[in-house]
Amino acid sequence: MPKPESWRLDAASYPVCIELQTRFQDMDINGHLNNVAFAALFESGRVLLNRQVRPLDERPSNERTMVAAVEINYLAEGNFPDPVQIATGIGRLGTSSWTIVQAMFQNGRAIATCDTVVVCRTDGQAKPLRAEMVAELEEKLAKPA
Repeated sequence: MPKPESWRLDAASYPVCIELQTRFQDMDINGHLNNVAFAALFESGRVLLNRQVRPLDERPSNERTMVAAVEINYLAEGNFPDPVQIATGIGRLGTSSWTIVQAMFQNGRAIATCDTVVVCRTDGQAKPLRAEMVAELEEKLAKPA
C-alpha cells in the first residue's frame, strides 16, 4: 500500500465530518477496532455525505446508485471506547460514477483512509450523470487544506 498523500491525512481537506462513537462489539481479539467496524464507520460517513448532496426523494424513480468498489487502507490501530471522526468528500467525478474519499481520525491522528466508487445507473444501464447531480457533487469536492 502506498503512503496516502499528505492532504488525505488532514480532516480540514474534507467538506463533511462526523464524530461516531466506537462500540465494545467493534473490537477484535487484540482489543483494537476490527476491519468490519472500520467498514461500517466509513459507511456512516458516506451516507451522511450522500444525504447532503442529493436527498433520495429528488432522484428519478428509474435512477439507482450502487457501490462498485471499496478500498480501505489501515494506517494505525483504532481503540474502543474512543470516538472516531470520519471526514468525507468527493475525490473524482467520472461520466457515470464518482469516487468518495474519506479518512478516519482518532485522538487527532489518521488511522485509515477509504476510497469508494459509486456508479449511477438509469434504467439498468450506465448513463452520464445528470447536470444537477454533477453540480451538487462538485460542491463536496475534497481539497488539500
